[in-house]
Amino acid sequence: MKLSTMNRVLAAVLALGMTAALAGCGSTASSEATAESAATEETAESSATEETAEVDESAYDYLADFSFSQAYDDNGYLKDVTALDYVTLPDDYTDITIDADLGQVTDEDISNYIDQNVLSNYATDEKVTDRAAADGDTVNIDYVGSVDGVEFDGGNTQGNGADLTLGSHSYIDDFEDQIVGHMPGESFDVTVTFPEDYGNEDLNGKEAVFKTTLNYIKESKNPDLTDDWVASNLGETMNLNTIDELNDFVKNTMLYDQQASTVYSALHDKVSFAKELPQSVLDYYRDVVLYRVYSYAKNYGTTMTTLLKSGLLGTSYDSIDAYLEDIQGSLNTITEQALLMQAIAEKQGLVCDTALMNQDFGKFYGTTDPSAYISSYGENYIKMNVLQSEVMQGLIDNVKYK
Repeated sequence: MKLSTMNRVLAAVLALGMTAALAGCGSTASSEATAESAATEETAESSATEETAEVDESAYDYLADFSFSQAYDDNGYLKDVTALDYVTLPDDYTDITIDADLGQVTDEDISNYIDQNVLSNYATDEKVTDRAAADGDTVNIDYVGSVDGVEFDGGNTQGNGADLTLGSHSYIDDFEDQIVGHMPGESFDVTVTFPEDYGNEDLNGKEAVFKTTLNYIKESKNPDLTDDWVASNLGETMNLNTIDELNDFVKNTMLYDQQASTVYSALHDKVSFAKELPQSVLDYYRDVVLYRVYSYAKNYGTTMTTLLKSGLLGTSYDSIDAYLEDIQGSLNTITEQALLMQAIAEKQGLVCDTALMNQDFGKFYGTTDPSAYISSYGENYIKMNVLQSEVMQGLIDNVKYK
């Protein structure tokens, strides 16, 4: 789902929010991405639950009832906030000039975007057996590992096959290099030496031999792009039924992506803000970021403080207060952005009621049906997104190029 400028920054700061529309379409995620996600969650759960700090966090129990829509009214505006009281718009606020390159998208750009962000989500795996494995290939292998001729625990795939991307350094040093050049169906020995600090006393510093079979090379193949394919896979959800319609949608998406940040920066330079921003909005965005921490902590059965100390959210913090202090500047920035976009909507008399949300949702987002997003975020939050996107698109439509 394409985000408004304000929510792009919010998502970058919080790692929350809706995902890009075309990047998210497709029936299943790749097995590699799924495996990586599972490994990350397993690591997170293990780290976060090592030791629960004895900290009273009852002051944050209210986050259990947090809703993304709680700060917005039925028109997608911040509740009880008149943004123009906090933002001064000059008469020429729509007079924005940007680099001409930002207004260009080539046919090759569109084709590459569709290959990488649309068709790839519908790709199927093919088993390749007629060439040797090369660095960068994903291969399926079986192996039995032994030290001094004795098999060790955890070193046997039991014939179930394991996918491995050569060059990913997922396995012990030199293991993957010794698969390169072998043909599918071939069996061979892979000899490696475990590091001295491997973490297993039976394996530390030991030479191991893995009797390995290369089953096949796994290649991902995108479907052919045809009008029938577009209609069958994107017609119902995105109201796109031909290649031309998909190309137009992608072009508009790419132009928006290229221009929105620059347009917002130019706009921000033109306006001025009140010294005191509305506390209700600052508090809301504070709760948005805290809700992320709260939710993760609940999922992992630990406290917010322990989760923050673990560094699993990117940086390690000694306390919730330290975390909030560090992100205060970002909260101020997000609040300014929310107020600025709403101020333009107020100036232009734009609102987003339910009818407009349903009508225009498909213009900006990855489906013509907002119900799934409403279920997760609430209707008023979605109205805000549509309103912000309308405002930004209007600014983009009026830019001049140099």
